[in-house]
Amino acid sequence: MTTLNLDDFSDLIERPDGGVRRDAEERRERLAVPAGALGRLDELAEWLAAAQGRVPVRPIERPRVVLFAADHGIAAAGVSARPAGGAHELVRSVLDGNSPVSILADRLGAGVRIVDAGLDCEPGLLPEDVVRHRVRRGSGRIDVEDALTREEADAALRLGMRIADEEADSGTDLVVLGDLSVGGTTVAATLVAALCGTDASVVTGRGGRPIDDLTWMRKCAAVRDALRRARPVLGDQVALLAAVGGADVAAITGFLLQCAVRRTPVVLDGVVSAACGLVAQRAAFRAPDWWLAGQASGEPGQTKALDRMALNPVLDHGVTVGEGTGALLALPLVQAAAALAAELPEQAAREPREPQEPKD
Repeated sequence: MTTLNLDDFSDLIERPDGGVRRDAEERRERLAVPAGALGRLDELAEWLAAAQGRVPVRPIERPRVVLFAADHGIAAAGVSARPAGGAHELVRSVLDGNSPVSILADRLGAGVRIVDAGLDCEPGLLPEDVVRHRVRRGSGRIDVEDALTREEADAALRLGMRIADEEADSGTDLVVLGDLSVGGTTVAATLVAALCGTDASVVTGRGGRPIDDLTWMRKCAAVRDALRRARPVLGDQVALLAAVGGADVAAITGFLLQCAVRRTPVVLDGVVSAACGLVAQRAAFRAPDWWLAGQASGEPGQTKALDRMALNPVLDHGVTVGEGTGALLALPLVQAAAALAAELPEQAAREPREPQEPKD
């Protein structure tokens, strides 16, 4: 198998159709509801029309929640409110229908797919269709060692690409992307700090389950130490993911890039998917045009990453639970935008006035 070169994606990924977007804007001007009256819904509809390459935009009929799961070795440094190696419990909660994302997905008619990229548990604890993709069990502690070997990083990237192809081939017309991880926000903060050239404290947040001050200081120290290991390999995205990423992070990066190749629009959730987006943007600068930031999670790393990618979150409701929940909350707005753009009537054409005879 040839070594994966992420720079190749720069030639494979095109922007959504700008001509179609202009057509969508012109059609919006003709609708009976005044321009601007629907606020950001107009922008969402135009983004979706350009991604679909058609006007009027099609309704979202087959949305899909895709969650990549893994445990990160850095959790052993005491940087998370959750126990190290406990991500499989998050997966089980989603599978059992007891998590916010599974409850909302059922209500909104979105299927949920979980991909085990690197959980640190016995495979028998979870269904075969979840664990069969696993690249490795857990990952290295990024403050003192590589998260993955280069071969594992390559395999994880290819895994994400393969999942993107499977979703596109099955007819998924919008992906809601999230992660199920322990230690993932520490890895994400490291990637954002490395790619944006900032200090650890600037991008390190409190995580999905808020941590106390002492834990936050440990987290900052872990990010600082991991940054020393990340900076020498900034010019090589695969090496960067191997050094300070993880199997889920590499898989999400590959997934985002291949979704852009396949012209599949994606709604990003929190800081982990945003950090992966930054890595993907470094490989293919047009890729973020295919993504929508579903929500502002409050994580400073996410804010930094979205600003770098020029993505403006749809929602800001203070949702920090992760697991794709915040991004899924944006789905009804995207669906509403598409429905209104497709079904609102156009203004009635005005009859031309008869020219009047001049008076004597």
